[in-house]
Amino acid sequence: MNNFIFQNSTKVYFGKGSVKEYLACKTKPYQTVMLAYGGGSIKKNGVYDEVCGILKEAGKTVVEFSGIMADPTYAKVQEGARLARESQADMILAVGGGSVMDCCKAVALAARYEGDIWEDFWARPGVINVDPLPLGVIVTVAGTGSECNGGAVITNEEKKIKTGRDYPQLNPQFALMDPVYTYSVPVRQMVSGGFDILSHIMETYFSEPNEDNVSDDIMEALMRSVIRNLRAAIQNPEDYTARSNLMWDSTLGENRLIKMGKKCDFECHNMEHQLGAYTDCNHGRGLAVLHPVYYRHIYREGLPKFVRFAQNVWGIEREGRTDEELALAGIDALAAFIREVGLPTTLRELGVSDRSMLKEIADSCGISQGSYKKMTHEEILEIFQECF
Repeated sequence: MNNFIFQNSTKVYFGKGSVKEYLACKTKPYQTVMLAYGGGSIKKNGVYDEVCGILKEAGKTVVEFSGIMADPTYAKVQEGARLARESQADMILAVGGGSVMDCCKAVALAARYEGDIWEDFWARPGVINVDPLPLGVIVTVAGTGSECNGGAVITNEEKKIKTGRDYPQLNPQFALMDPVYTYSVPVRQMVSGGFDILSHIMETYFSEPNEDNVSDDIMEALMRSVIRNLRAAIQNPEDYTARSNLMWDSTLGENRLIKMGKKCDFECHNMEHQLGAYTDCNHGRGLAVLHPVYYRHIYREGLPKFVRFAQNVWGIEREGRTDEELALAGIDALAAFIREVGLPTTLRELGVSDRSMLKEIADSCGISQGSYKKMTHEEILEIFQECF
């Protein structure tokens, strides 16, 4: 394996009842809590009342920061930072999925940093030399794995750029993860999040090194788990075993563990981020459209790994197939799974109706240095056109 340094500072409290059991003690050192959430679904499913009840019983002053959108914008980050400073909040509690958590990581930094965090930390990698506002998270959607990393994907609407950075200093101090909290997520959103989990793992798996390594072995098990448990959760959205497994799959996919010793690709994420910046398409659904087409463009450069994917993840027997035929069978199995769980297979299904804008979007995409095959903007445009 390649050399690496592993760090993860987030303490996880996982399981049924974990919020009731641990929230009061984890917020004990703080007086004014900025409660952050999205469009208000937590008010419909009882999570809001439960969390607020615990905080108020503990004597906390609660300041609400609501309306965080599916793709958090830099403007929303600045709004949250202003509120945190004006209210003199001494911690942020993010309740929701990846978008809420990502936004709050950026808010935690912006509240304590005097400069422009977009220019200094998202437009290019930076060095954080201030202490961000303490952050805790309560996870209600399994998908991004944002609860156990310092990663935050933010959209600058003015510049039409959607960029993610991962700073260890932005890791939440704690994550409360009760799988029951994910029950009320609509099946469509659950499936989108489930594919995002699978995508994160594949983006790491399909990269060097190809030699035998622990990370690839773990990822094959995780991919099988996501596929098996997503099928089960579709059949019964309140299957606790399936929902708890998906929740932990999500965390393990993005808590840096499986990335150790790997180059990582994330070209599909680069492409989908820019599609999202221009069209506001759903992240997991956009990835579902792109992945099979992208993999048909790169499989020859990573042939041994694609053969492993077919055999060890999808259980496809060789049965006289060449390596290339086996690799393609694995990609076909992925595409069939996408259709099976009801995800889209074309950009038109995502609401992208103007084919002429694809070149501008392709030209704006970042180029991954970890891919088996380094993309060009011309080839990215080909992929978009094949997906259209």
